[in-house]
Amino acid sequence: MSYPQALTPEEKLADAKRRLSLPRIVVICGSTRFMAEMTEADLRETRAGKIVVRPGCDMKSPHEFWSDPVEAEMLKVRLDDLHRAKIRLADEVLVVGDYIGDSTRSEIAYARSLGKPVRFTHPEVAPDA
Repeated sequence: MSYPQALTPEEKLADAKRRLSLPRIVVICGSTRFMAEMTEADLRETRAGKIVVRPGCDMKSPHEFWSDPVEAEMLKVRLDDLHRAKIRLADEVLVVGDYIGDSTRSEIAYARSLGKPVRFTHPEVAPDA
């Protein structure tokens, strides 16, 4: 007698999104130096009918939340974890900008390890280009 295979958490999430008739979810990745470009990409993707998630904090711009260096370092770790959760939630990744640093390169590798399609606003900077 064979038993049905239990669904993985990822399969359960995909099934729930299908049952809820959710539009595709795209996560925007890239250096926060490209926040203006991320806003533009958000507009384009939203206009195309997608749910968009993206970085919510630009730690390169002054703010009281990260004015203390010790607090800022702890916040950066939490934000990195949060962004990885956004990648897990998303159906696809859009990398914005004409520069890819270590952090974004790591996010791309993580997304690909999960089988997420990755697009680039500047394909010439893709790590595998």
